[in-house]
Formats: sequence, C-alpha cells, structure tokens
Amino acid sequence: MVAPAGPVNPERLATGMEVLTSWGLSVELGDDVLTTDDRLSYLAAADDRRAADLTAAWTDRRVGVVWAARGGYGSQRMLDRLDWSRLRAAGPKHLVGFSDVTALHGRLGRELGQVTVHGPGVASVGQLRDPATAESLQRLLLQPPVSGTLVASGRTLVSGSAGGRLWGGNLSLLASEVGVEPPPEDRSVLVLEEVAEPGYRIDRYLTQLLRAGWLDRVRGVLVGDVGSGSPVVADRLGVLGIPVVVDAPIGHGDRNLALPLGADVRLDAAGPTGTLTLC
Repeated sequence: MVAPAGPVNPERLATGMEVLTSWGLSVELGDDVLTTDDRLSYLAAADDRRAADLTAAWTDRRVGVVWAARGGYGSQRMLDRLDWSRLRAAGPKHLVGFSDVTALHGRLGRELGQVTVHGPGVASVGQLRDPATAESLQRLLLQPPVSGTLVASGRTLVSGSAGGRLWGGNLSLLASEVGVEPPPEDRSVLVLEEVAEPGYRIDRYLTQLLRAGWLDRVRGVLVGDVGSGSPVVADRLGVLGIPVVVDAPIGHGDRNLALPLGADVRLDAAGPTGTLTLC
C-alpha cells in the first residue's frame, strides 16, 4: 500500500486491508501511508518521500501489486521524481487506484508499456465490499485475461461499435495533463469519471480535451459516474460520431468496477445497453 496523493484515514485503511487479506493477499504498508505532510496538509508526505515510497514498493521483488490507499490530490506532483529506470528494470507489476491516481496510470502505463488497473483504493471500503467490484478486481489481479470477458456495461447514448486501447480515468486530471503529457497515439477507447463537479466544469474539461486534439484518435467512450455533468456529456461527446456508453458503474459511487487501462478492448453499443469487453 502506498499513498501517492492525500493522507489516509487509518480506520478506513485498516478495514480495507482486512478485505484484501480475506481475498488471500498479503498486505504491507509503505513508510508514508499513514503520515501527513507538515507543510501541506492535503498531501500524505513530501513529494520526494511519496515518490520514494512508490519506487521502493515497485522495485521490491516480493511485491506483485502496488495499491494506492486513496486519491485526493498529489500524484502529479511526484511523477517527475520517480526513478523510471529502476521501475522499468523491476518488470511489470499491477498498479491499482483511481481518481487522482489517473496521473500515475497514464505516465506509468506509457513509460513501462503495461496495463494498469483503474479500481478502488484500499480505503474505499464500501466499493471493496461490493460483490461485483470485488469480483472484477480479483479477476484482473489473480486470473489470466480471457478474450471476450465483459468488463463493464452501461446505457447506450450513441450507437455503434469500436475497438482500441483503453485509457482515461478522472476527467479533471486528464484535462490538467494537456500540454504536459501526450495524447494517445493509437486508436483508443476512452473511459471517463468525475465527482462533485457542476455541469459547466464538466463542459470545460471536455472542451479542453476536444480543442487540444486529445480525442482525435478516440473511437469510443465509456462514461462512468459524472454526477450533474450527464447532459453536458451528451452535448460535448455526441457530436464526435462515435459510440458513447454512459452510466457505467465506474468512479466514486458505491460500485467501481475494475478496468484494465492499456488493454485492447471493444465497445459495443448496438442496443439500449452498451458493453465493454476484452479483445
């Protein structure tokens, strides 16, 4: 367990660890998971310390999964402090987290060329206890991938079908990466989620991605929980002429199905219910 962003509630973390242990996993804490930065209280620790904690976990030969305790804010601040040569040399591992961890998914997936898992943090106790969420996490972490496996489903907004590499995550984090990180180079399927943002901000984030060309190679979109921004999604994404599936159980709600970012997937929206499956 690492805390790449904000400080963690100890009680919630302990309960989440109990859930993971009940799955047969052996759980260890990074050095700064239960700390709070003395200067900036919205960070779990100073940037160098959070980066060192993640690097230590990733390069530990005993570790197969590096799991974010929670999101919050701060992952972007420590990205450029990570020792990417050491991470590459350590070989592939699972990274699990969502929300602010979107920044880590994008950079780590690109630098290491691997699939990462968009899913609940360890302190997201309600989500971990949800049977469907738990099953989706265990399938991605503990079983080999099987072509045709259903990953998620939702309501069809724009009909069609498309395939490509899955990417995305938290909408505001993606918009803030414009000008720093590159847009996808391959045909792709985009997944989006957001929390507690009014419609005009959802509009702003989507407009930023559109104007910056980040959606030029997107061939389909799966939208999770975006709260009050749902009508804006139809307005901004409906003009792309690609399949769009909304209301998927992904994000900050009670259910947060695990997604394999970087994997080849297919989005089918031929009927009222659209599906995302592994290729």
